[in-house]
Amino acid sequence: MADYFTSFRVAIPPKHSTQQQYALDLAGKAAAACFRDEEMPAPADIPPELLDVLEDWHFETEKDGNHSIWLHSQNGGIDAVCAFIQHLLTRFNPEGRVEFEWSNDCSRPRVDAYGGGAALVTAQEIKTMNTCEWLRQQAESHV
Repeated sequence: MADYFTSFRVAIPPKHSTQQQYALDLAGKAAAACFRDEEMPAPADIPPELLDVLEDWHFETEKDGNHSIWLHSQNGGIDAVCAFIQHLLTRFNPEGRVEFEWSNDCSRPRVDAYGGGAALVTAQEIKTMNTCEWLRQQAESHV
């Protein structure tokens, strides 16, 4: 049996310590909510735009010096981290943007297990691409 990994690490620099604390508190609530019983309602203090990605909340959030926070994972969570970053940008830095890359890896040789992708997140949109899709597009355009 093979273990699959999707790894990323991105720093978000909130402008003030109160913004950093908000992000850490919200990430903690969302992480706890993804383990709740399905019959229990989602916590009311989680923004609606994050409710749809709670099942994908596979990343950790840590405080870093100078009010920054680190978002990182080896277990995926790309959709959730993009939505979380977008929420923070919308709330605190509507003109800002965050870019990051991720890698896909596997503990055993598998043809479909390696690659990666990138995301560009703003308050208005989330753009992602992955290398598998890019290769498919290139192959189609060269037929």
